[in-house]
Amino acid sequence: MRKVCIVTGTRAEYGIMQNLIKLLHEDPKVELQLLVTGMHLSPEFGYTIETIIADGFPINKKVEVLLSSDTPVGISKSMGLGMISFAETLEELAPDIMVVLGDRFEIFSAVTAAMIARIPVGHIHGGEATEGLIDEPIRHSITKMSHIHFSATEEYRKRIIQLGEQPQRVFCTGTPGLDNILSLDLLSKEEFEKSIEFDLEGSPTALLTFHPVTLDFSSAEEQFKEVLAALSARSEMKIIFTMPNSDTDGRVIIKMINDFVVKNPKRCKAFVSLGQLRYLSALKHVDLVIGNSSSGLVEAPSFKIPTINIGDRQRGRIKAASVINCHPTKSSVGQALNLAFDPNFRVSLQTLENPYGEAGASMKIKDILCEFDLKNIIKKNFYDL
Repeated sequence: MRKVCIVTGTRAEYGIMQNLIKLLHEDPKVELQLLVTGMHLSPEFGYTIETIIADGFPINKKVEVLLSSDTPVGISKSMGLGMISFAETLEELAPDIMVVLGDRFEIFSAVTAAMIARIPVGHIHGGEATEGLIDEPIRHSITKMSHIHFSATEEYRKRIIQLGEQPQRVFCTGTPGLDNILSLDLLSKEEFEKSIEFDLEGSPTALLTFHPVTLDFSSAEEQFKEVLAALSARSEMKIIFTMPNSDTDGRVIIKMINDFVVKNPKRCKAFVSLGQLRYLSALKHVDLVIGNSSSGLVEAPSFKIPTINIGDRQRGRIKAASVINCHPTKSSVGQALNLAFDPNFRVSLQTLENPYGEAGASMKIKDILCEFDLKNIIKKNFYDL
């Protein structure tokens, strides 16, 4: 049996990999090892390990790395603690290959520990650009420490090869996040409203997630204050907030959301985590997505609704025609809202194709993880263009 170790640290990342984890768990040729870390273990961020337990997946280790501080020093200390903890865990479990997704700091720590332990790494969602974030160099660093790559688009596959990775190890599979749209039985509007205890009738509704932009010199507080000012001017619109990640200054945004909801209880509701089923169901029933989360670029286009993409957090990523880019200012967000509700613009989205493809990525990734020859994979040759 091939021992495949998956690391997950956030609700969003777990949601994307949920179907892949299920396929690996059910494969008799695979021994699934699941390491849960980061925000999953924090009550402040929803203690979303309970979602994983409810899904019936056995958890091999809970790797505590997250400190209470969201300052740059606190994040760096969490990374150091993560490297220590993952080194010990990987020595104990001795997986044949470790699988990670994306670009977060706890994943960087896990992959660094695996590199030192000479454990091969499979990396999902490499080659992408997020120029406003520290995640950008982290993602490309993980690519260089990884051995098999699963890209979401052909353009991202080419970028991974441009980083010196051997083409025969780089696979354009699409994103596994789209699999859940078809595999999950999404809630009806009535079921969704009941599950969140919030009525969507009578007003346009937005789903909003705004994370700190960790390479911007303007503060998260300054940017989000402008966003909230634009939303205040649209008093007819209802808003479902989901809370930001545990990045630098994330707690500032959390407090601002809670204060805004208290002032606007009839038109707003906030959630630490909706979970994958309710989040995708929300995309099915809301009128638009607002913020700077990757889900507005990757999943939302499949529902043919507008995404208002604020600021530089996702700058560099491939975007569908449904994505409206704007600056983090009241006037720019206001103009974007006007376009998002323009009837002609909304009609044009009905023939939209998602640039991130269709469902099926999880099975492709699972088959490659099970069948790829891992012998001598640790020694890498730089593929020079």
